[in-house]
Amino acid sequence: MTVSRRGFMQSASAALVGLSLKSDPPIAGSFVNDSFQLGHQLRDHASFPSPKQILKTPVVIVGGGIAGLSAAWWLQKKGFTDFVLLEMNDQPGGNSRWGENEITAYPWAAHYVPVPGPKAIYVRELFEELAVLRDGQWEDRYLCFAPQERLFLYGRWQEGIEPAIGLSEKDRDQFRRLEERIHQFRATGKFTVPMELGLSDNTGDLDQISFADWLRDQRMDSRILNWYMNYCCRDDYGATTVETSAWAGIQYFASREPEEKGPLTWPEGNGWIVRRLLERVGKFVRTGQMVHRISHTKRGLNVLAGAVGYQAEFVIFAAPTFLAPYLIEGVAPLRDFEYSPWVTANFTLDRLPDSYGGDLTWDNVFMDSPSLGYVDATHQSLRTHVDRTVWTFYWALADGEPSRNRQLLLQRDWSYWKEAILHDLERVHHDIRRCVSRIDVMRMGHAMARPKVGAIFSPERRRLSKPHGRILFANSDLSGFSIFEEAQYRGVKAADSVLRFVGGTHGIA
Repeated sequence: MTVSRRGFMQSASAALVGLSLKSDPPIAGSFVNDSFQLGHQLRDHASFPSPKQILKTPVVIVGGGIAGLSAAWWLQKKGFTDFVLLEMNDQPGGNSRWGENEITAYPWAAHYVPVPGPKAIYVRELFEELAVLRDGQWEDRYLCFAPQERLFLYGRWQEGIEPAIGLSEKDRDQFRRLEERIHQFRATGKFTVPMELGLSDNTGDLDQISFADWLRDQRMDSRILNWYMNYCCRDDYGATTVETSAWAGIQYFASREPEEKGPLTWPEGNGWIVRRLLERVGKFVRTGQMVHRISHTKRGLNVLAGAVGYQAEFVIFAAPTFLAPYLIEGVAPLRDFEYSPWVTANFTLDRLPDSYGGDLTWDNVFMDSPSLGYVDATHQSLRTHVDRTVWTFYWALADGEPSRNRQLLLQRDWSYWKEAILHDLERVHHDIRRCVSRIDVMRMGHAMARPKVGAIFSPERRRLSKPHGRILFANSDLSGFSIFEEAQYRGVKAADSVLRFVGGTHGIA
């Protein structure tokens, strides 16, 4: 029998796969925190049962992510206690949820907060309350230990994520010119965190072009520089420079101090902050209650959440804003709110790969990878020796239409994502399959707001950002992008607006 070269290669590949499967230890795992089925009930306008119980409460907070928890924190801090927070999932926290096993706690998404600048007054106030900031000094155990981050390129690791080795003179010149331009933008005071506190003028013009176009206009065509810009946009926005507003691309750099200390991080990432907030406001939180209808009445608002209905005077809508047309009576479909789907995975490692290298590093990135790399949950441990650890792997599905990527996200099973992630890691850690005993995967169809061209300063987003009526929107997507400081700011400001109306008559201690 004659065997073609192609047939031989296919047979050989199949044999190799068979040998690989037999020699590699089995890896356990599953999808976790899946809630898209609930969300699709809203999308598909499913029918819900009539409430069996009606409760009266002046204020209902919808959504238990950082924005909703921050609104609750601020209400209680100001002495107002007549409110309830409704969260669809069994665990509050949104993008700051966390997990834990016998080795360590670990994040499921957001895993750090940059050291907040002077304009982030609410973040600093919270961190003073949590003893993260004491007498103007940041608590050392919460600042990321060194080494903080590294990049794998040209077959080796370098310290820091910005490429620094193998650069041509052209590359170096473009990095230098970009730094000068960012310094100029920073000096204007227009780029701040929170973004609403920046000095306003025509910065919205930068929102009308893509970051890729802006870089091209600046004659910044270095492949390495553009890889790094794409990495930064994928990391914070879940989008490439082609889909990212130039304003947002510049905001990423110009809103932060160039030599800021930090970041602040914990084994469970921003889940540590959620835990502290729940210690304060957990008694107001009702998990497993998906709001499916908010309607206006003569006296206020009806909020329906499964078998329970609430009669409220005000609603703080801290859930993702794209849900508003599905939930709130009279809200038209939204045009300028777009979200990126993400995959995150937590790896239980029984040992480090042989190719890991020397020092344990917190953030690990591969150049030219479609993923964003991984963080080590035990990096903040004070233990002198670590045998087992947990890595949190991040992958923003940034290329292509978000809607098609959401379909891919849900159509592929756990084995597909396990193999895709391991394949990416194997480029650097060749023995990773022999180190990992478990991989749990979380799928987030609308993980992060995308600051697409023209959306940040759009009339639609500006209108929803302002207090109006009895419903106050509070999600970080009102800023056009999803970071902790923006979510907290939006939640606190919404709570402050509510207090101006109800603070004098309800629940003030």
